[in-house]
Amino acid sequence: MNAALIWIIIGVVLCLMELLLPTAFIESALGFSAFMVALLTFVVPNPNYQIALWMLLSGVVFWALKRFIPNRTSPALREATEARTTTLIPPGQPGRVIYEGNSWQARCEDDKVSIEPNQEVFVVSRKGNTLIVIPLSSFQ
Repeated sequence: MNAALIWIIIGVVLCLMELLLPTAFIESALGFSAFMVALLTFVVPNPNYQIALWMLLSGVVFWALKRFIPNRTSPALREATEARTTTLIPPGQPGRVIYEGNSWQARCEDDKVSIEPNQEVFVVSRKGNTLIVIPLSSFQ
């Protein structure tokens, strides 16, 4: 079987896998680079060099496609979503919470609600170094 045909089959399979099971463009990068290697098989006939070229091109294509992947959650907010207040959070004013073992400035999402000290809160988002929280009691 021709080497170019094998690389085309590999590229098609990887691109179809990306359609069925999205992996943030990883399979697409591998598939597109397989298509490029298929075009270069006449220039690079050695299979070992083709595989090395495929890996190199995959890294370059993935790096180029990476900017299209949305950053859904801030890295500082990925693990924990609960915090505990250390000070009073007055309505519309900042207070302090303990979040992931550190003290953070926090504001209540609802400007009309006050949160007492030593209360569990849910971290909704972050604006700069200020956490936006809501009391867990509002869920119950």
